Amino acid sequence: MDTLFSNVTVVTMDEAMHVYYAAFVGVTDGKISWIDKTAPKEQPKQIINGEGMVLMPGLINCHTHLPMSLLRGYADGHDLHTWLNDFIFPREAKLDDRAVKAATLLSIAECLRFGTTSVSDMYDHCGAIAEAVAESGIKANLARGITLFTEDFDFETYPACRELCDLREKWDGYDNGRIKVEASIHAEYTSNYKLWDALAEYAINEGIGMHVHLSETEKEHEACKEKYGLTPAQLLDCHHVFDAPAMAAHCVWLEPEDMQLLAKRKVTAVHCPVSNLKLASGRADVISMVKAGMNVALGTDGASSNNSLDLFEEIKTASLLAKSRNMDPQALPAAAVLMMATVCGARAQRREQECGMIKLGMDADLILLDFTQPHLMPCHDVLSHLCFAARGSDVLMTMVRGKILYAAGKYYTIDLDAVVKELAEHAMPLVFLDEYSGNSN
Repeated sequence: MDTLFSNVTVVTMDEAMHVYYAAFVGVTDGKISWIDKTAPKEQPKQIINGEGMVLMPGLINCHTHLPMSLLRGYADGHDLHTWLNDFIFPREAKLDDRAVKAATLLSIAECLRFGTTSVSDMYDHCGAIAEAVAESGIKANLARGITLFTEDFDFETYPACRELCDLREKWDGYDNGRIKVEASIHAEYTSNYKLWDALAEYAINEGIGMHVHLSETEKEHEACKEKYGLTPAQLLDCHHVFDAPAMAAHCVWLEPEDMQLLAKRKVTAVHCPVSNLKLASGRADVISMVKAGMNVALGTDGASSNNSLDLFEEIKTASLLAKSRNMDPQALPAAAVLMMATVCGARAQRREQECGMIKLGMDADLILLDFTQPHLMPCHDVLSHLCFAARGSDVLMTMVRGKILYAAGKYYTIDLDAVVKELAEHAMPLVFLDEYSGNSN
């Protein structure tokens, strides 16, 4: 046995939602090998004293844009479409691989600090993102977000599609599946049927997932209905986009018929409550999605529109929004929203056989939280505290496949000082050349 967590409160997130107190969890060869109220007879290589701590599965962020940490806090106070077209897209056009890798490493460090062990990312310069993921040890489903604004299109020659194919050839399945590569249509309103048809066919034939933005704003949703006579969900379904295993980010303006359709197609809705609130895009009707039979996971969106990658903030916000929207204090209780951040996220990433629970034989993707902090005492209900009181900063340790990637302020796979230097000397001057003075502050 490599590692033993001793005398720890264990939130398993298993089918019975078991919580064990003063328990022992063992890790061997990257897998969970022991869960019991008593210690194993085998002497482990290291023992981590979990007294006063909570051990739970690592959180899964099912929709983000890792390199966008470069734009954190930039151009606040705008609606989504103004923000994207007038501010974000022009800055992103200046990016190169070097800047993207540095920004990605910064975001991964933030994810690990806050207890996230797996992410689903949609962006470009994906080779640089994959390099950062490979070095850091985090799990990731990577999708090359593709737009198409012209009628001139050939899948075989279109640069973004070639990047996707190259990415799959080099990175899909890397490190026994730690990296998965997926297809991505950025959104209905940033593309047309030629891309939808070609990318859907590619994803179906190659057996890979699909990642899209869907009905994020009322403007986007209603414009699609006016143009095509169909909602974005109905339109993309007509082009077989949801015949592949799909994640649809935001889903703020879905209609009841959309929810039934997406449930039938087994599409996961990725709820990003903080970003939706900050951009004033609206409040997704999570309760209705769940009642319709949809799998619902959580995402942060990019740090540029959030402005944090702290999934504990999303957990609390998601529950509070559901209670407010439904005027029901029992709506989306702690156990349900914690499932969205773990079990449902693993299902969305097609990793449900490997993570999302603390269960014998599963990957040791684990996080340890310090429950001796004043805001976490006394603890009448550990699930309630994890939902409503815990913060990402309460995470003491983040482990992926049995390897500690972050613990007590130290990153074991990321040279954060070097990343910060690269950001200050290369990435920020590159993206903000017209207003950046070279001051890293």
